[in-house]
Amino acid sequence: MANRRGEEVTDEQWELIGPLIPDPPRRADGRGRPWRDKREIMNGVLWILRSGARWQDLPERFPPYQTCHRRYQQWVRSGVLRDVLETLAQDLHERGELDLSEVSLMALSSWRKKGALRGENQAGQRHEAHGGRPLGRSDSSGFPLALHVTSASPNEVTLVTNTLEQRFIDGQPERLIGDKAYDSDGLDAELAQQGVKMIAPHRRNRKKAATQDGRTLRRYKRRWKIERLFAWLHNYRRVLTRFDYYPENYLGFVHLACIKILLNCYL
Repeated sequence: MANRRGEEVTDEQWELIGPLIPDPPRRADGRGRPWRDKREIMNGVLWILRSGARWQDLPERFPPYQTCHRRYQQWVRSGVLRDVLETLAQDLHERGELDLSEVSLMALSSWRKKGALRGENQAGQRHEAHGGRPLGRSDSSGFPLALHVTSASPNEVTLVTNTLEQRFIDGQPERLIGDKAYDSDGLDAELAQQGVKMIAPHRRNRKKAATQDGRTLRRYKRRWKIERLFAWLHNYRRVLTRFDYYPENYLGFVHLACIKILLNCYL
């Protein structure tokens, strides 16, 4: 199949991810219409991911939008996209393409048109956040290693552990680089127990004694690589603006964007 648009998977890319996507089950009695080709479905979902358009606006060259949306929901609910992402990341790690020695951490807010992601204030009252916040972790080359989606309300320091737990490959990083939002002695101690050294510049209003010197903070200059990762992710407009009510559907698009980024490592 020729690659007619840039957002569609090439033959080489489909050879890598096609076998990782299971075929839908058939009815026991053999009745019903046959399932549409899963590559055509994937190309339709990728068009939605790239354009940020509504499902109803899916061009006619793809299967019906109801079919693409239904299959995408199945992939999200069954964890297929997450499994594909983990398989690609683990394979690249074993090939030596992903480096865990130095990992960057970053949180970025995305505008939410609608959503069910809610936070809780100090009084215990429920409130809905005005935006979504995907937290990302990248290796020394800027390729994604972990992603976590939450509301825009919690402090970034409290989300580091959850982000590390959402990693795509086995193993912890040696050094974790973040900005001033991650300047926390408690976080440093918690990560040190896991064998991870946190590198983050101190806040200007810090009262306690400094714990990091200029030699360590030289590594902070390489943090631009995770900013580049979020720039790559924002090329996909369905990630830039969250249109999905359920956070797992939005996270599925983020996983799909990361799959596209990792596929570029093979070609």
